[in-house]
Formats: sequence, structure tokens, C-alpha cells
Amino acid sequence: MPLSLTFRSVLFASAVLSGTSLLPCVGQAATVPQPRVPTPRGHTAPHPHAPSAHHASIPAPPAPVRAQGQETITVQANPVADHAGGGLIRPQTQAQAVSVVGQDFIARQAPSATAYDLVALLPGATVATSDPLGLSPQVNISVRGLNGDAIGYVLEGMPLNDIAYYSGYPSQFADSENYESIALAQGAAQLESPVLNAAGGLMSLRFRTPAEKAGGMVNISYGSYNTNRQFMRLDSGEIGSSGVRGFVSYSHSAADNWRGPGRDERQHVDFKLLKTWGHNNSAALVGTWNQAIDSYYPQPTKAGWQQDGLHGANNLAKNYDRNNDAQGTDYWRLYRQPERTLYMGAPVELHLGHGITWRTTPYAQGAYGNVPGGSSLPTSGLWNGNQPLTETLTLPGTQDGVATVRADYTQRSYRSGFTTGVEWQHGANTLMAGYWYDYSDDSEYQSFTPVGQNGTAAGIWGGSGKTSVTLADGSILRATNNHTLSQTNALYVGDTLSLLHNRLVLSGGFKEVMLTRNGTNAMPGTPYHANTNYAVPLPRLSIKYQITPRHQVFFNTTTNFRTPAETALYAAYDPTSGELTAQGNTKVKNEYSIAEELGYRYADDRIIGSLTLFNYNFTNRQIETVGQINGSYVSSTFNAGGQTSRGVDVELGLRPWHHFSPYLSGEYLHATVDNDLLSGADLLPTRGKRAIRSPTLQAAAGLTYDDGHVFSVFTVKYTGRQYATFMNDERIPNFVTANMAVGYRFSDAVFLHRPELRMNFINITNQHYLSGVANPTLNAHDTTGRRGTTIAGSDPTYYIGGGFAALFTASTGF
Repeated sequence: MPLSLTFRSVLFASAVLSGTSLLPCVGQAATVPQPRVPTPRGHTAPHPHAPSAHHASIPAPPAPVRAQGQETITVQANPVADHAGGGLIRPQTQAQAVSVVGQDFIARQAPSATAYDLVALLPGATVATSDPLGLSPQVNISVRGLNGDAIGYVLEGMPLNDIAYYSGYPSQFADSENYESIALAQGAAQLESPVLNAAGGLMSLRFRTPAEKAGGMVNISYGSYNTNRQFMRLDSGEIGSSGVRGFVSYSHSAADNWRGPGRDERQHVDFKLLKTWGHNNSAALVGTWNQAIDSYYPQPTKAGWQQDGLHGANNLAKNYDRNNDAQGTDYWRLYRQPERTLYMGAPVELHLGHGITWRTTPYAQGAYGNVPGGSSLPTSGLWNGNQPLTETLTLPGTQDGVATVRADYTQRSYRSGFTTGVEWQHGANTLMAGYWYDYSDDSEYQSFTPVGQNGTAAGIWGGSGKTSVTLADGSILRATNNHTLSQTNALYVGDTLSLLHNRLVLSGGFKEVMLTRNGTNAMPGTPYHANTNYAVPLPRLSIKYQITPRHQVFFNTTTNFRTPAETALYAAYDPTSGELTAQGNTKVKNEYSIAEELGYRYADDRIIGSLTLFNYNFTNRQIETVGQINGSYVSSTFNAGGQTSRGVDVELGLRPWHHFSPYLSGEYLHATVDNDLLSGADLLPTRGKRAIRSPTLQAAAGLTYDDGHVFSVFTVKYTGRQYATFMNDERIPNFVTANMAVGYRFSDAVFLHRPELRMNFINITNQHYLSGVANPTLNAHDTTGRRGTTIAGSDPTYYIGGGFAALFTASTGF
């Protein structure tokens, strides 16, 4: 809103609010010096064209000239921060590679964009999507060739990774309007981060700070594929004189599948309550609730893609037909995926004096979801684990003793824990020590729901005794029945030593992670208990040197580990034949990695850039794959031996110049398999082959124009070819996608604050392409092993990237 500043004797005024310039009064002489003036919160802000604070050699501006009389000056703040690269790059001080996306970039993107979409232009990030608007959960990200389940996700200090598979589900995290920033540390997580699997880095999400005055924001979007979205956020402002303020938001989104039948629907709530006092003390309560019912996009093989493209067998059937080749199992309503999640945390930071700071974040989470799929079930000759069943089922639509059913794979999980740490700054040293405890309870079942004559199957959430196929004794017929209790205890200590007037910073740390899993498998014929215990030491070291105020170099070496996904612990049987379909193993080795980064950064009042060399060495590399269990698609991992990854990341951005802000990023990656892989009784000759999901080259560019009213953004991303097999006998080609946004912000009107109209165009050239590897395999074609046997090939499957979409958004603050 407009700000009125009254000065008894002021000749001029100019300032920056939230990093953006305030307009000077009319008639101000260009030669008059620009002093610092108070911002509305009582802090001072530099003139937008003043040099950055680290330029100590530049003298301070002269004192203001005093004049007689009183003058009232009204200035208007541009709500978009004055960050380089249109909000895609910021100066960094950590001794590791970090890229940050700011709210100014986020505010110009499609409001349905997820955290994955918003970081897709950063160096090293490769995002595979299934729809253009961010509603589908069938999405993946890799960073420097490391898959999304190798990345940690943290919101306001609490972990977000799936407790069983380590995956991230960005559509659950938050609404884009509520992000203050998204930071991607490409190399490793911070020492205190509450994550187990972050060899591929850490994605840190931060909510916006609640406004100091009551108000809010509302927007409405409509676009391609009957997309509609509504969002409203209310800010309380300071509640009384308590120093407490907060916000709560609600959004609803719905869209038709862009290919094939189906419709996605999502409801979401975010909230944050914050109190600050004293010297940077704060306590907050944050949370996010999500409920969605999503449709499924089939993931084709390479041959299927070449034959049918976006059509034919690469889509589910619009109508139910029990007599087609798939016996009706391809009906789209049998694949609708419901899920509901709640994340809550309470970050607290207290400055206790004498250089001591205490931080803690207790958290609690709950989730339930069903990943169903169409399947066929015989009414007799069934098996319960490895035990035959003698009874005959009565199911609707049975033909020749076989009925079409919906196979439900449900997961119910609860999680709670806390992080706590103390930091003590004493002289040149900053000592830190802390503890992370995490407890999780995860139950996974597969049951079956009868399908009616018209293709309907009751109880979309699955797992209910009222709707599932039951046996004569009233028990539910199940194909899997796993329950896992996990506890994590992690202790860490670290020290940072600052020398040469803080120009040289040396840091060292050590973390010990202890993980216990107590699992049970209730299926007959399988080992009932599946227990594991791990204790892994994780040392690290880093060095940073500020050569000049503009030039900086850093080096770090870190260690990381991850345990296999929970599904690796449990055996599973086919209920139609009693055959063993998965061999449980509690002795699977942990992945362990050692990583190094050597980087250079440059930052002045116009240009920000960085160049990072990196190297990884893995043992027992864990690779995520997707297996079909009786019609349901379930994530799992397998041991891919050793891997070496080396490369370079570059990033460059320009601060606004004549309202233009360009951005460039790129990566060269050379990732290779270190050894031959075991397949049956033979070895595949994979040593020296390129690693899967690891494009050799990728590059991105963005150009932003924003004068405070008119704005536009154009971005383009090139992704090199990616191998889908460890034998490198199948790959997807390179592809280029481009997005664009144009919009206009109006001045305040009545009670409306900066109303805005925006159009977002996604995949503007309507590229039809395979966006990523969904299910890698060892080899696509029959291969002769090292020992002379023929190793049969298996087809990988792929994500089909979303097509063109346009989304119109009208929004305003109030």
C-alpha cells in the first residue's frame, strides 16, 4: 500500500522496502545525495543503486541537506524484490553449493507450480513431470544424477520425506503463494538437518513471515484442461499487543488429465503462527494439510512410446469393458489415487546471552494413501501367502472363474520427533552440538475390491472390511501385510573457526546416525520378524576464504548414507499362484558416499555467479525402481554397486538493469558405474557404463522484465539424453522445453492492494517428449554375461512430459 512519510525539514527521500526501490518525490534533483531513510519497521534500507555492504572501501554518503518547512512525500513500493536473475540467484556464504529461488520468481510462475517445478532451472536439477500443471504425483527430480529419493526435504526444520521410501511428494508440501524461498543444496545436507538419505542434497522450504498488519490475498485461476483453482490467505496481523501474528490459507484445484481420461482434485491448507521478541528470539507453529484424489498416467516402454505416442495403449480406457484384451483392468477409475497428509512443526529459536543460541523443532505428521490398480483375481485356487485356500469366492462379473478387481495398496504412517541443538559463539570459535530423534509407525497392506458390472469399485480409500474381498471367516484377503516401527537417534558436534577477520572460515563436524527398524510380515510362509540395526559415522570438513569482498572460494568434503526402502525387508507372494514375487532381505547393505566440492563465487552490485566442481564416490548405490505388485505400482530399491560422479555446475545472474534480469545455469556430468552387476548367477558387463538418470549436459536460461507494473518472464531448459539401463542399451533423447509468463500489476484501488492479472504459458512449443526414467532396468536387450550365460532383457518405462497449457490468474491483496 502507499506509504506517507512526513519530514519537517527533508529535501528528498529514497529507500528500499523488502529489497525494492521506493520512488523519489517529484521534482527531486538527480544530483542531490541519497541518504538512508527509515523503513516502516524502523530499520534502515540502502538506496537501490548503492554498492553492497561488503564494499568497505566505498565511503558512506554525505549527510542530508536540511531545509525549512514541511513536505509530505508519498512513495509506492514494488512488491517484487530486487534479486538477481529474476529471483533465481542470491549471494551465498556457506562453504557448499547452494541455489535459492526467491518469492519474486515464485510470484510470477503458475500458482499450481510445485517445489520441483520452481527449482527446475537451478544447476543440476532435472525434473520429470507427467502433467503440465503440477497436480499429478507422478513426478520425479534428480540432482547431479541422484534421484529424488536421495534428496532430503525439510520445511521450517521438520523432515518431509516418505518414511518408507524417502521420496518427496511436492504437491503435498505447500501452496506456492506461501513460500518465502526454496533453497537447493546440491551437494549435501547441513550437519543438523533431520534427514537420512541426502546424498543428493537438501531442499529447504521456508514459509513467508506473517504480515504485521491484518489483511490477506485471494486469487482465482482458470486454464487449459478445465483447470480451475482458488486460493485465499488471511493474515491476522499482530493479535492485540501479544507480539503474535499468523496466517492461514486454503486452496482448491481441479483439472482434467491432459492426455487420456481422468481428473485430479486437490484441497490444501497452510498455516503459520509466529511470535518474536527480544534479540531475534522466535517461536512458531507451522503446518500443512493436503487431500488429493489423482488420476494415473501410464508410463510406457520405449517401444510403446514409438508406436502410440500420446494416444492408444499409453492411456487408460475411458469406458469399462470387461470383454476387452485387458478384461477391464485398464479402466481409469480403478487407478484413482487418494491421499491425505498432515505435517505440523513448532520451531523455536532462543538467544540466551553470552553467545549461546538454542534451537529446537518438535514435529508430528500423519499420512494415509491408496495406490490402486486394475487386476484379475480367480475365484478359486487362491493362496494366502504360501498356503492354498480351499474356498471359492463369489465376485461380481466373474467370467470363466476370473473376476476383475481393484488391487488396493494402502499405506498408513505416523511420525513424530524433534531436533534440538545449541550453538555457542566464543571468540573466533562457534561450537555446536545437537540431537535428532525420530519415531515412525508405517503399515502397508494390499487388499482387493470387487468391481461391479459398470466398472465401479466401492471405497476409493481401500483397505476396508466392508468393501474389500473377504474370506469365509470374515478376514480380508491380502497379498501383503507389513508393519514397521522405526527409530532414529542422531548426535552431532561441530566447530567453526573464523580467522583473518572472518575472511578464512574452517569448519569440521561429526554425526553419528543410529537407525533401528522392527518390522513384521503377517503373510503366512514369510519370516514374521524383519529387524535391522544401523550405526553410521558421518564426518565432514569445509573451508571458505573471502579473497576480496567480491571473490570467494570454498571447499568441502562430506559423507552420507541411506538405508534401503522398507519394501526390501519383506517377502511377498502372488495370491493367484503362491509363487514368491519378492525376496525379503534384512542384510541389504547401506549406501555410503564420500563427496567433495570446490567452488568459486563472485558477487557485486550487478552480477552474481558461481562455479562448482564436484566429485562423488558411492558404494552399494541404492537405485529406486517401481515394481508392479498384483496390479499396484510400488516403489522399491536395489543395490547398484559402486558409482563415481564428477562434474561442474555454473550459475550466473544479473541484478535488474533497465528492468531486465537475465539468468543462466548449466551442468556437465560424467557419472559411471564402477563394477559389473550381479544378475542371477552371472555378471552383467556394466563396469564403465554411464549411470542412469544422469544427463551429460543440461542448461537453462531465463529473462525477466519487471517495472513494477508490467512484467514478463521467459525461461528455457535443455536436458541431455539419459540412459534407462545399466547396460546403456536404451535411453531417452535430449529435449528442450520453454515457459513464459506475462502480467500487469495495478496500483492500489479502494481496499485492493496491487491487483494483478497474469497469464502463464507452459511448454509453449507443445513438445511431446519423454521427461524422465520411471522404472530403470539392468538391460533392455538380451545380453551375454561375463560367465557366458544369456541374461534376458527387461523394458524400462518412462514419464511422458506434460503438453502445452495456459493458465490465467487474477489476484489481489487486501
